[in-house]
Amino acid sequence: MERLADLKPVHQRQAAVLALWQWRAPVLAFEFDAEWGVDRSVLESLFRLAASPAGERPDRAYRREAAELCRAPLFTSEVDPDTVQLFQLETISNLLTFGELLDSPGVQVERVVEASAGLATYLDGLVEGSFYDHPAEDAHRRFLADLADRAGEGYFASRHLAVKIACHAALRVLPDSAGLLDSSTGRELLALCEDFGEEVVTTMEWLRMAGH
Repeated sequence: MERLADLKPVHQRQAAVLALWQWRAPVLAFEFDAEWGVDRSVLESLFRLAASPAGERPDRAYRREAAELCRAPLFTSEVDPDTVQLFQLETISNLLTFGELLDSPGVQVERVVEASAGLATYLDGLVEGSFYDHPAEDAHRRFLADLADRAGEGYFASRHLAVKIACHAALRVLPDSAGLLDSSTGRELLALCEDFGEEVVTTMEWLRMAGH
């Protein structure tokens, strides 16, 4: 497995973007609480700017959009989130952490990547704690069986880890000057993360219907 610390700084940044991208679909697939005042287009812009080539102009634009996001009433009000909203809030927080790494990379990259993995583990706990069997439980078991000793504690943690390993291994071939959106390899990695996110969306919809 490619260790994060073994990657060039530019590729570490891209690893953080890919960690964020795994939660892009879940954060955008559901409506936000109207009282939060969160502008969906600002979040879409933050994801797009994160995946753009590193540089003064996109970084400045990212900081500007992050500042706009922080002006939402969400940040000055008390929130009692449901399951889906909790994931939305954690992903918003991780987008803001990514903004911090533009000025101080290193530890912030680790925070973004670890937070992403933590959400996958938390989702496993919700699925396992449900009174109902997950609709794809048999497929999940087969996936874990195929991983053997490389499996994590649950399906989503293991699936997240598999995506992370594939992404980190491929990052070395990306040009240092390229963003993830302007190379075929980068777009393939984003699509891989998007596939994971769509699976999460399906599970979140099931959790809501199951009354978790």
